[in-house]
Amino acid sequence: MRAHRRPISILVAALGGQGGGVLTDWIVAAAEHAGMPVQATSIPGVAQRTGATTYYLEVYPEDVAVGTEPVFSLYPMPGDVDVIMASELLEAGRTLEMDYASPERTTLIASTHRLFAIGEKTALGNGIFPTERVLEAAKALTRRLIACDALAVARAAGSEVNAVLLGLAPSDFETAIRESGVAVERNLAGFKAGMDVAAGGSAPEAAARPSWSAARAERARELGARGPTFLELLNRVEAEFPAPLHPMMGEAVARLIDYQDVAYVESFLERVRRVRAADPEGVVTERFARRLAVWMSYEDAIRVADLKTRARRFERIRREHGAGDDQVLRVTDYLKPDLDEIYGILPLAIGAPIARWCEARWPEGRPTIGQHVRTTSVLGYARVWALGRLRFLRPTSLRAQREFALIDRWQTAVLDTVALDASLAVEVADLATVVRGYGEVRRRLSAAFVRVLDDILAPAVARDREQGAGYVRSREVMRSARQKLLADEKGLEQALLEATRA
Repeated sequence: MRAHRRPISILVAALGGQGGGVLTDWIVAAAEHAGMPVQATSIPGVAQRTGATTYYLEVYPEDVAVGTEPVFSLYPMPGDVDVIMASELLEAGRTLEMDYASPERTTLIASTHRLFAIGEKTALGNGIFPTERVLEAAKALTRRLIACDALAVARAAGSEVNAVLLGLAPSDFETAIRESGVAVERNLAGFKAGMDVAAGGSAPEAAARPSWSAARAERARELGARGPTFLELLNRVEAEFPAPLHPMMGEAVARLIDYQDVAYVESFLERVRRVRAADPEGVVTERFARRLAVWMSYEDAIRVADLKTRARRFERIRREHGAGDDQVLRVTDYLKPDLDEIYGILPLAIGAPIARWCEARWPEGRPTIGQHVRTTSVLGYARVWALGRLRFLRPTSLRAQREFALIDRWQTAVLDTVALDASLAVEVADLATVVRGYGEVRRRLSAAFVRVLDDILAPAVARDREQGAGYVRSREVMRSARQKLLADEKGLEQALLEATRA
């Protein structure tokens, strides 16, 4: 083997379903087509990244001596990788964290779009790792960074991220794509789109947010038969509430009429009117209405079933996977409701006795019932569709009774504090963001929410009123309690301790 030559090392970091294996096959095929010795291996794993897989290739840039076998490595070495290709930004960060990149030799080709890690998804607050930190590290730790939103480029070209990443590397891979036989035309379109970006072209920019006049028409179209009713309600809202509230209130009305019915929207508006009457400036009203709309559209089993059987969902899945009209699409939904979510949709008179028995039998958490339902089959779709049509049970359900008991307590706290201090009332309104999640998580957070109102808010307000120094400390205590709960649901005890010392 020629001593002065070394293989070009390529590391591909991809998530499951993003075509990392296909991308690797293209590179191997291109190298073989050019007569270059090549070897590829893959290392599956990293379950916390939803099945992330690392692919490693080594390619000799020219033929080795006749009769000589090239020597390849089966895995990458830190600081010794020439090219890193990452299908998603945090995957690029993972390769940097493992020290594979080198400022002297590594070219990093990465998509800047995000698919969130498990830790980011399960955070109660904003657990998203900052994009800027990954990009700063990539610039500092590599010789060259080629980065763009490859997902946006792929969607604009009707292709996939792996083809765009291949196009960002200035090489002739068209033959490899054609010979692979995998969605050839779509992948070639993505490859050429990536080449255009690498040559200095601009990646598609995010669409500008439409004006409310345009958005309201779009919401009416999305609601279908309920569209005219939505517009009638919206006209009343716009006549009653000030203009700055119109976009938010309009989105809330659209959300709730889609979730339930007109009567449900009316109950929402009545609650907002009560806060508005006590809030001339409208600052608290905006925050309260926003949080209330989200809370009132809590996702019970009925809502989940409704969303999973909508035609738009299957159209989106088919579009994202590039399935043609003549291709069969199979979708399997993995559902794991606990008993609370099942009996919670029953009317209060039926669900309450069942709940008492189950809570006595399993006080630390109810069992879950795992199901794999193929919603593209007739029976599977019919089962989920029928559950989604039970929304008429929701207003009288056990779950609704429990949720609205909490909403009533929260609204009372907002009304009590808005009469004292608007900024404090905003903090109380924002406390609604603590109540989230499903099953046992939601039950624990709901209990923590009540304790914040009883054991933190009430004593803090009483102390500030007695001292007559405004409600600055009450605001700080409430903000701190909310942030601690959103950072960690076990942060309540620390918040209680700090509130006692304040």
